[in-house]
Amino acid sequence: MAQKLKIGLFGFGCVGQGLHYVLNNSTGFKADIIKIAVKNKYKERSVSKDLITFDKWDILNNPEINVIVELIDDADEAFNIVCEALKKGKQVVTANKKMLALHLEELVALQQKHNVSLLYEASAGGSIPIIRTLEEYFDNEELEKVTGIFNGTTNYILTKTINEKISYPLALQQAQDKGFAETDPINDVEGYDPKFKAVIIALHAFGLIIKSDDVLNIGITTLSENDINYACEKGYKIKLTPVIQHLENNKVAALVLPSFVKENNQLFNVENEFNGIIVEGKFSGEQFLQGKGAGSHPTGAAVLSDISALSHGYKYEYKKHTQKHATGHTNDVIVNAYLRYNKEADLKKIIFSEISEKYTSNAYNYIIGKINLQSLLENRDYVIKNNLFVSLVNNTIALSQEKKVNKA
Repeated sequence: MAQKLKIGLFGFGCVGQGLHYVLNNSTGFKADIIKIAVKNKYKERSVSKDLITFDKWDILNNPEINVIVELIDDADEAFNIVCEALKKGKQVVTANKKMLALHLEELVALQQKHNVSLLYEASAGGSIPIIRTLEEYFDNEELEKVTGIFNGTTNYILTKTINEKISYPLALQQAQDKGFAETDPINDVEGYDPKFKAVIIALHAFGLIIKSDDVLNIGITTLSENDINYACEKGYKIKLTPVIQHLENNKVAALVLPSFVKENNQLFNVENEFNGIIVEGKFSGEQFLQGKGAGSHPTGAAVLSDISALSHGYKYEYKKHTQKHATGHTNDVIVNAYLRYNKEADLKKIIFSEISEKYTSNAYNYIIGKINLQSLLENRDYVIKNNLFVSLVNNTIALSQEKKVNKA
């Protein structure tokens, strides 16, 4: 029999309101929200004032509340709340991917120490049940790669720039107007959000806890009309794609970069705020999952799914982590990339080991070839500061076996 859940909710923004709506309009599952902790004392809200508190301890110290749902946007405070809840023996659901990615090791240990469950399906794929798919369906099969579109905001922007030929600033404004992008969109457009999600997925897909600082993230802020025109001429679409790949040396490489996607790729027709995730198994082959990656109700539905799972005593077992499916993480790998650059001096900084194509003109220069991922990571700030644009030409990662040589 399902356990009766009494919920203490932290945050009543976009996702919190979405959870409240889907919880109250679901026919197959019921749970009670006892208290909602919020920060702004002057904001009007659509729920009774009796539900609202401005003191987190009203929830954390309430013995009636057995589930904490954390949906605030402050990663540091979210970590404090989640840790306190786990230590007090309360089950927890969160959607805070930054908090999780920065503290995975501590949070896994706390669950084991206090015999409680922390679920976070909504943190990694929006409405796509990717974590539970990895935990249950792929719990023993060795995976080759997980890639896809993990961020609905950037996918919406890229859909508008490619399909409708509108400018990047206008597409960003539209995303903000629809509630897909925050007022400060850095986490999305610079690739931090999908990087945090990639770190979370790496744990469940390959059993590794990777430090987020060790994962390259370059987003779409430097995308130009020339890059868009190049993609269109070649029949590509541009998608911001994390790639987490198991290598021949039993290590895992991970990155977040824009990618030129061909028509035969499953991600080609994933548009607007939708996410798409491709899981490649050693024996099962390629599996594709698609769903909304942004929005109040889709994310609220993912949170509700975790709450429902808690009512049946569900916990992540972290089987791949226990089985040690991979020995470690590495950036000493080669990727095939497009670089739009300004001057030849840029190629002294961003060094290609092999060049397959190069074009120069007064207005537009690009180069395509092989480059070491560690070199890109070390020069990330240079790329952004100088308004260069980097995109994967394919998302295959290969082990590095030769020294970098500049043939430009």
